[in-house]
Order: sequence, then structure tokens, then C-alpha cells
Amino acid sequence: MAAVPLAALFTLVTLGAAAGCGDNITGAGPAGGESGRSSASSSPSEAAPAGPAPLDILVTNDDGVGAPGIDAVVRGLRALPGVTVTVVAPATNQSGTGGRTTQPTPTHRDATTASGIAATAVDGFPADSVVVALDVLHVTPDVVVSGINQGQNLGPVVDLSGTVGAARAAASRGIPAIASSFGFADSFDYGPGVTLVVDWITRHRAELADGAPSAGPRGSVANLNIPNCAVGGEVRGLRELQTQPSLPDMAAALARQDCASTAEPEEEVAAFTAGFATLTEIPVEGRVATTSPS
Repeated sequence: MAAVPLAALFTLVTLGAAAGCGDNITGAGPAGGESGRSSASSSPSEAAPAGPAPLDILVTNDDGVGAPGIDAVVRGLRALPGVTVTVVAPATNQSGTGGRTTQPTPTHRDATTASGIAATAVDGFPADSVVVALDVLHVTPDVVVSGINQGQNLGPVVDLSGTVGAARAAASRGIPAIASSFGFADSFDYGPGVTLVVDWITRHRAELADGAPSAGPRGSVANLNIPNCAVGGEVRGLRELQTQPSLPDMAAALARQDCASTAEPEEEVAAFTAGFATLTEIPVEGRVATTSPS
């Protein structure tokens, strides 16, 4: 599939978020009519344009509630009009724990994200955070966002990912979910990742608000990986591809990205390494890997 230019996604997200700027998160709608236009000049039959449907989003991760990636995406989602964001995430870093859960249900406590947004910290795994949110705190989300993770989750690595594990836990309960991860580098600017997560929510918002079982194929979760262009260049676009179930060298899935590349690969890992964001659908049940990673 041809890449979607990231500049076009920035335009879409900027237009959507502009309607919701300010502190009113749950009830914000679009601004009124054009400035200077008299209400008398409008036809009585004209109805004000409807605002976007209310949307409840649960955000979790595997890097821990205090990680910068979850804080960045929460702030981005809160800028959308009519959105309520609830944050429930592990109290500490739980990277690489897959979909593991704890019995009995782990304890939880009040916490905040890195910038001070109210959250709940769970003394367990990422999937535990989803369980606590749904069964203990009785959160009723329309969609679950997991991430943004510090480090990509590509190919068979997704089976080990706590970020993906949390998204799978939500999808197993019939809740649409997206796992989001930002590429490895020496420094992190989550802005491009936030843009792409918010764009995914914006594009699927109507069906998510209507209670659609999934924004993708049934029995799957969306897996978004955003390259880190800290060494130069910019994200070259978004490609929707198939998850690679095996790799000749697992190190390829963890490689640094070259956003100045001119290559046009069509496979997930190579496209990501060449500076493209990738969006794949992964199954809720079972393993992606066709062979165990070494």
C-alpha cells in the first residue's frame, strides 16, 4: 500500500484538536458560527452542526504510569473534543511481560503521570491494569490505547510485549484496542507518535463511539509503530502492512531507524527501519511467531 504522508495526518489531527482546545474535556463541542454573522441572517431551518460523539478512552502501557510516553499520548488525547481519558497503568516498568496476569487481582492506588494528570497505578502487569480498570474501577471505555511504548514492537516480538499484551487483554473483552510504540534511539520526542495515535482515534471515532467490536478485523488489535528520527529526517508516512511472523535475525526487529532513507520496502520491519510508521493487525489469541525467538 502507498504510504500516507505524515503532513496530511498532522493537518487532520490539527483540525480535529483545534475544536477541543481548552480545559473542558468531556463536554466540548465545536465553536459557534462564523464571527460577525448575525443570527437573523441564518435560515430558521438550519441546525447547528453536531459535535463529535462522546468517547471514553482507557490508556495504559508497560513502561509504568510515570513514563514519558504515556504522559505524552494522554495529553494529546485530552485535547480532542468530547473525550474522557482514564489512565490505569502499572506502578513500575513491566516491559517484556506479554499478556501475563496476576492472581488474585493486584492492588492499586492513586498516582499521577509525569505531568501530574490523575491516574491509577496497579501493582501488576500491563494486562492486570486492564483487568483492574474494567473489573475493580468499573471503567467502561469505548477503546483502549496502550503506550506509547519506549521501543518498537515488530514482528514476532509482539508476543513478548506488555504493550501489546494489554491491548490484547482489552480486545479479549470485546473492546477495540491499539498498541503504540516508538522506536529505539538515544533520545525520544513522542510528538509524531502522539499525532498518529490521535489520527487513528479520529478516523475510527464514529464506529468506536457506536460500540463497534473492533476498528479492524474481528479478533485482532491494531499495532502502531512509529520510527524515531532523532538522528535526522522525519517520519516518511504510514504504511498498513502484515505482521511478519518470523525473521531470519531477531536483531532486525530492534534496529535503529534511518528516516533519511529513500528505500521503499513493503515488509513491516524493513519499512519501519527505512523511516515509515507501520500499522498492522495482530490476533488477540495465540502467538504471532511461527518459531520461538532466540
